[in-house]
Amino acid sequence: MIQVRISSKEIQMQGHAGRSVNGQDIVCSAISALTCNLINSLEDLTDNRIRAETAPGKTIIKWERLDEKGKLLIDSWFLGLIAINHEYNCIEFI
Repeated sequence: MIQVRISSKEIQMQGHAGRSVNGQDIVCSAISALTCNLINSLEDLTDNRIRAETAPGKTIIKWERLDEKGKLLIDSWFLGLIAINHEYNCIEFI
């Protein structure tokens, strides 16, 4: 199970979705891709300043303030997580 905590100043994620039948963790890969894209987009497409820490099974993204572009990117990332969770029931939002 992946735990996701979102506050007004940060996103914290930890855990793993589990293994698929053939041993490849496609769900964790999808969530990782969405999250890496969020980090890159916040850094490259906005003027927002973020701090991102990533490690296997753990990601923390922090900011002081977000402009409307940054908020939209986070909303889009969140919609992607909701869609994955609807299909695979692998995320706990805390």
